[in-house]
Amino acid sequence: MSNKYITKMGDTWDLIAFEQLGSCKYVSLLINENKDYCDTAIFSAGVTLSIPTITEKTKVENLPPWKRKQ
Repeated sequence: MSNKYITKMGDTWDLIAFEQLGSCKYVSLLINENKDYCDTAIFSAGVTLSIPTITEKTKVENLPPWKRKQ
């Protein structure tokens, strides 16, 4: 289950990822969760986005291959 976030005027993908997920590195996960808005760079106020749940598995999968434990 995903949480919801309602955008503020001027929000960007990286800002939302940082504020809601704790890191800009989750931008691609955030965009994948909200494909209807993938062409949006700067949001207007009032857009409802789904915020993906970040698990330990997600954290590992989001690391570059050389940082993952083998």
